[in-house]
Amino acid sequence: MTERTLHPLSAPPMARVRVPGSKSLTNRALIVAALAKGKSLLTGALESDDTRVMIEALRKLGLTIDHDPIAATITVSGGGTAPPVKEAELFLANSGTSLRFLTAFVAAVCRGTYRLDGSPRMRERPIADLLLALNRLGAFATSDAGTGCPPVTVKADGLDGGFVDVRGDVSSQFLSGLLMVLPRAREKTTVEVIGTLVSRPYVAMTIAVMEAFGVAIANHGFKRFNVEPARYDARTYAIEPDASAASYFFAAAALTGGTVTVEGLGERSVQGDLAFVDLLEHMGCRVVKSATETTVCGAPLRGIDVDMNAISDTVMTLGVLALFADGVTRIRNVAHIRHKETDRIAALATELRKLGATVTERPDGLVIVPPERVQPARVATYDDHRMAMSFAVAGLKTEGVVIEGPECVAKTYPRFWDDWEVLRSGTSLTSS
Repeated sequence: MTERTLHPLSAPPMARVRVPGSKSLTNRALIVAALAKGKSLLTGALESDDTRVMIEALRKLGLTIDHDPIAATITVSGGGTAPPVKEAELFLANSGTSLRFLTAFVAAVCRGTYRLDGSPRMRERPIADLLLALNRLGAFATSDAGTGCPPVTVKADGLDGGFVDVRGDVSSQFLSGLLMVLPRAREKTTVEVIGTLVSRPYVAMTIAVMEAFGVAIANHGFKRFNVEPARYDARTYAIEPDASAASYFFAAAALTGGTVTVEGLGERSVQGDLAFVDLLEHMGCRVVKSATETTVCGAPLRGIDVDMNAISDTVMTLGVLALFADGVTRIRNVAHIRHKETDRIAALATELRKLGATVTERPDGLVIVPPERVQPARVATYDDHRMAMSFAVAGLKTEGVVIEGPECVAKTYPRFWDDWEVLRSGTSLTSS
C-alpha cells in the first residue's frame, strides 16, 4: 500500500480553479449519446476509472467511441438501433453508475445475453430493485449469486413498457438508469417511485441530459414519471466541471481563510452538489456566485445541523470540516451512503475519531464533536476516492496527516494530488 504524508499550508490559498468534468454528467451523456442516432461530441469529458470502464463496455457492445483524454472530448457514434454484439462480458470495476446504467441499457436496446460484473465491493452493492423493475417491463435479468448484487446476467430482447414501480431510498441510480433507456421501450411507460427518493438532484440531472438530447418526459413531483417512446438526437454536449470534486477546493478556502474561485460552476449548473457552498455559507464563509463561476472566501467555522440527502457525495467533505468548526455538527438523512464504495458513515466516523473527534454514528448519519486540537493520524481510505480527497483537507491545517492508498482518487479524479499541490502553492490551476 502506498501512502501520502500531508503538510499544513504556509499561507491561505488565493486561486482560481477548474476541476475536471463531472463524472455523473459524463456517464449519463455516454449512455444517452449511445442511444441517439448519429455522431455526438462530448466536450469537457472526464478521464477517470469510472468513465473509462463505461467507454470500454460500450465498445464491447459494438459502439464506435473515439476518446481524446488530452482534449477532454469523446465522440460517440450511436446507431439508433440494437448494438451488433449479441454476447458480452462487461467488467465495470467499482463504478456504480456504469454497472447500473448499463444493466438498464442492455435490457432496453440489446439483443442477446450479457453478464455485468465488478470489483469485490461492487459485488456487495445492491441492484435488486433495478432488476425487479426491468423484469416487470419484460426483461429477463438476474443476480447470478441470488444476493441481489452483481454479477448480473441479462437476456435482452427490449422492454415492453407499461407500468412499474421502483424503490427510491437505496440509490437514485436505479431510477436514472430506467429513465434514460425507457424512450426505447415499445410502449409508453409510467414509473412510480416507492418511498423517499434519495439524491433527487441526480435525477434532475438525468432529466436535463435527456432533454439536451431531445427527449422530454413528464415529471410529477419526482414521484411519478411518464415516458413516451421517442428518439434521441445526436448533438454536441458540453460537460460541466464536477461539483463534487469542487467541494474539496471550496473546503480548502473555508478552512484556511483563503479565497478559491471554481470556474465553470455557477448559478446555471445542473449539478445539485454545488449546494455544498450554501452549507459553507451557513458555517460562516462568504459565497459569491455568478452565471459561470462560484467563489468561497473562508472564515472561522461554526458547526451546523443539516439534512444532506440531496448532496450526499459531499458528506465526507463536510465531516472533515466539522473537525475544525466551533460547536457540534450533525449530518442527517444519508443512510443510503452506506451502500457506496464503502460504508461511508462508518468509515467517516472511524477516521474522524483517529483525528481526535468524538463521533456518534447513527443509522442515517453522524454527530461530530470537534476536538480541542486535531491530532495527526494515518487515515484509511477503504479504496474510496472521496475518503482520500476529503481527508486531504485536514492536512491543510494539521501536521502529520497520512493518507493510505492515495491512488484511489483515480476513480474520478486522477490528477487530484497534482492539482492539490498547485492549489497549496497558491497558484491558479486548470485541470483536464
